[in-house]
Amino acid sequence: MQLLLKQKKSGKATEHFPEFSDVQSLIASLQPNYSVYCVRPRVLEEAVKQFIAVFPGTVTYAVKCNPHPLIIDALYRAGIREFDVASESEVAQIHNTYRNAKTHFMHPVKSRAAIKSAYWNYGVRHFAIDHHNELEKILEETGGDDVVIMVRIKTPPSEGSLYHLAKKFGAEAEDAACLLREAVKFGCKAGITFHVGSQCIEPKAYGTALDTVGEVIERAGIAPVCIDVGGGFPVAYPGRDVPPLEDFMLEIKNGLNRIKVKPQVQILAEPGRALVASGCSLLTQVQLRKTDQLYINDGVYGGLSELLDSNNRLLAQVIRLDGSVSEELQEFYLGGPTCDSFDMLPSPLSLPTDIREGDWIEFDQVGAYSSALANRFNGFCSETFSIVYDDPQSYRTLSKQSSFS
Repeated sequence: MQLLLKQKKSGKATEHFPEFSDVQSLIASLQPNYSVYCVRPRVLEEAVKQFIAVFPGTVTYAVKCNPHPLIIDALYRAGIREFDVASESEVAQIHNTYRNAKTHFMHPVKSRAAIKSAYWNYGVRHFAIDHHNELEKILEETGGDDVVIMVRIKTPPSEGSLYHLAKKFGAEAEDAACLLREAVKFGCKAGITFHVGSQCIEPKAYGTALDTVGEVIERAGIAPVCIDVGGGFPVAYPGRDVPPLEDFMLEIKNGLNRIKVKPQVQILAEPGRALVASGCSLLTQVQLRKTDQLYINDGVYGGLSELLDSNNRLLAQVIRLDGSVSEELQEFYLGGPTCDSFDMLPSPLSLPTDIREGDWIEFDQVGAYSSALANRFNGFCSETFSIVYDDPQSYRTLSKQSSFS
């Protein structure tokens, strides 16, 4: 299969990303002894279009989930024009690449320098807070002109969430109401935001949070110009029962109706995982086999770090170019490339009994919190991204497909 090169402008730089019809063609051409992120733009674009079609408002992508230019570009092509950012560098990345894009600085704690630069250099107007002192910083660094202060409220722990994100951020209802009044007092517009937790599989969590939004509005006596329902929308990983996206949207619509939100109030969402998880896989290679233990060239310090505490299971397939692999499976324990004994995947993986050095293992659904969390421990860090056009494993039925048990 002939290798194609795609030129893409990202800011001032021009990057070349190889394109292949499928992962097998990628392996045949590159013969990689390093791990490779396989990006599927069509899958990303489908996820965006589905979300936009059912969400009753504006969809903003949470850049922290996966900031790679290939990912962002696919989302932009599919219709994303607003982005949830958490740092000055994320602000700059979006504005330097997409001049008509809009960013919302939704980290509740920001340096004065980041606030000043975001406002004056990049035109950011939405800033999240959950404390009076953060409001003071924003007012002093921006002057408050045309600023929308997004007050983040605390949400209760949800048993349906993978990570409870209100442990670190969020104001109680009475404090949030005071912050809304302060923001308006100093000439700012005011909005409300929350986050029910990452990979939330309980639609009612959004309704519960919106009831708190209603309480805050009533206490403050101030109508917000926008309400941001945050992220947390889940992905159907193997072995996890996830309600359809429409169930979450119905809960959000019903919650907005209960608190009698006026039509002119802008409704926002900040999906990350739901848009990108299934649009990227990770191709690794076996470097050594010791009976039932395999050593591969990526691990928990790299693209597979979320497996440590998420209990997520990933589909995986073995690819061998010079012959077929056994249909008989056995459990293997996988170690990453670093010298640290901690670098082991937490659960065994069922793989062909004859797997050997040089075989490749492709892990599906690693678009979220993978490359974004990878570090350079021991000098290992894959920065290779390629585009592929085949369906991901989650779209297919493969006889040699398996998952973490």
